[in-house]
Amino acid sequence: MVPINTTATENIYRSLIAQLDKLARHNRQGSFRTKERYYEACKRFCKFLAEEYHLQKLSNVSGKHLTAYVEFLQATDKAASTVKTDLAAIRFFHDKMDNAKYRLPDNGELSVELEKRTFGGTDRTWSAEEFDKMFAIALVSGQNHYACALALARFAGLRLHECFRIDTATARQALREKAITIKGKGGKVRTVPIEDERISMTLRPLLAKTRNGGKLLVSDGLPTHIAMQRMEQFIIRKREVVRDKDSTRPLTFHGLRHTYAAEKYRQLTENGMSGLDAHFAVSRLLGHERPDVTDIYLASVKKEGRHGD
Repeated sequence: MVPINTTATENIYRSLIAQLDKLARHNRQGSFRTKERYYEACKRFCKFLAEEYHLQKLSNVSGKHLTAYVEFLQATDKAASTVKTDLAAIRFFHDKMDNAKYRLPDNGELSVELEKRTFGGTDRTWSAEEFDKMFAIALVSGQNHYACALALARFAGLRLHECFRIDTATARQALREKAITIKGKGGKVRTVPIEDERISMTLRPLLAKTRNGGKLLVSDGLPTHIAMQRMEQFIIRKREVVRDKDSTRPLTFHGLRHTYAAEKYRQLTENGMSGLDAHFAVSRLLGHERPDVTDIYLASVKKEGRHGD
């Protein structure tokens, strides 16, 4: 999400905070810690509403805003517990409104999946066959931007929002240097080698038809969060078609990042690198620093193979 940098957007944000403050002043429920946590969560939601929707009244919040916010949080790697707590906070203050225009959907009614996140517990990787089928469907249906995003996640480990932030300058540099330099979570910049031709073969035609300075995967005039939402909905619509027989693995866009991490870890260790060094190398490629977070991505790798054990 871009910083607040226009007077109009900042004014909308301040107006939303004033409305939130009014609700908070009359709240007597919950401990001090819970009140503070819920308030901060709603402040972040107000920032999102101001920047992405220019929404001026909290009473006009609807299910589409909630869904878009969940997708934004997931795309920026927020833990499932954080997402659910933030949703609880938003609904808590929404229930305090006397003039709410819409009923907010509960978690089961949202048009986006709420993932359960466990450290090192769930295998979210895609098989080669599953990816190849999804990639082919995107190409055959003329959704070249989806095919490109799939390749970038699968073979470079990019997050959803990182893919949709790529502009013409980034793409040209990536094709020239055979490595993509991207700004990720927390503003951290990393460079990931392009080691599969499917990235280049999908970048080139998109670059050729994108105006100079434009984003390759986002049509002019289309909000980025909507483009990201459509990407995820594409996978949801097609995943039962491509899923391996009897597989119970969840097929999500973020799962392709898991696939990249697990494959890269195996490549490094098979080439003689220690488990510990491979773990740190994968962390750098993913743009993470915390070992426990990297462990999430290596859930499909046998535990005895990690950290040099």
